[in-house]
Amino acid sequence: MMRPEALRPATTKAAACATRTVRTRLAAGQKPARKRMATLAAVYDTIPAPRRPHDVIAVPGGRHGTRRPRPGPHARRKWLSGSVIAEPDEVIAQAFDHAESRDPTQARTWIVLIDGAQHQLDLIRAEAARRKAPIHIVIDFVHVIEKLWAGAWNLHRPGDGAAEDWVAAHALPLLAGNTDQVIATLDTKAATLDQHHRGGINACIRYLTNHAAFLRYDQALDKGWPTATGAVEGAVRHIVADRLDIGGARWGLEGVEAVPKLRTVVANGHFPAYWHKHLAQEHHRVHHARRQDDYDLTA
Repeated sequence: MMRPEALRPATTKAAACATRTVRTRLAAGQKPARKRMATLAAVYDTIPAPRRPHDVIAVPGGRHGTRRPRPGPHARRKWLSGSVIAEPDEVIAQAFDHAESRDPTQARTWIVLIDGAQHQLDLIRAEAARRKAPIHIVIDFVHVIEKLWAGAWNLHRPGDGAAEDWVAAHALPLLAGNTDQVIATLDTKAATLDQHHRGGINACIRYLTNHAAFLRYDQALDKGWPTATGAVEGAVRHIVADRLDIGGARWGLEGVEAVPKLRTVVANGHFPAYWHKHLAQEHHRVHHARRQDDYDLTA
């Protein structure tokens, strides 16, 4: 939540043009237009961990037997970059800079995990093309699951436990690489509903259709790649939300930008070096100011 002078122009315009139908509070669907979006990127190494679809999600009815699911890959040597002022393309460029510093010859496999936002997808592909970096884009599977859940509530009553099995029955083919099959099945289901009760399932079909090229989970699982953005989602909480999203806070640009910068410095393990340089700069500013030696002491 920002002070009015710290909002981006588009948000300021939206706030000025907003019309309130209820005087004392926001009506359903209205937004206060007081927030400024933060952007966070994470770069990390991981050792491939091949899995199968039922290692990621249980089959309908739950797991049976004693076989434990294979664990997924773990993030190692994580590096974070975040900003409230910088545009997303600048933060994405910083992430690519750091990735190149780790792998300058691009000899390793680069996997880019995103939540499916088209704007981010376009920026990432443009940055990779500019650097001629071969990347493999994978849509976060947790976001895909949420789309399936939205469709499930068009077919089940609120709180119906059968919705869980319905989601699992469609998620497993997605993990096996059968996206077209799932879309066809959902189309058939949607045809049985009237137009006023199929919004969630239609949105799911559109999402899967538009992002089909980045839903090759069969390839990702077989090669041991990560399929979820948990490494950065957790960072969003402790870098941004835990401090900037506290109740009652209203931020200006200078203060709001300092928080993610300082918190990423700490999270990246660079705080001792940063603090040493900070003290050196302060010492120079205080004791070696310009023309300080030109003054004479007087009684």
